[in-house]
Amino acid sequence: MEVKVLGTGCTKCNKLEAEAKKAVEEMGLDVQIEKVTDLKDIASYGVMNTPALVVNGKVVVAGKVAKSKDIKKFLG
Repeated sequence: MEVKVLGTGCTKCNKLEAEAKKAVEEMGLDVQIEKVTDLKDIASYGVMNTPALVVNGKVVVAGKVAKSKDIKKFLG
């Protein structure tokens, strides 16, 4: 499974990354979360508002900080 957090490093981006890590940990998954900060790479996903969460190449959350309980739905 591939999980990425798209964002430039703002407070909301860091919060989404923390929530994603929490969800992965709570589910006992062996998944590394990649942080994508390059604007060209972020735009390649069609994301205009960060933060965003990508699971297996699909943008599942964009423009907001999802809670770990909501993220788990995309990881399960």
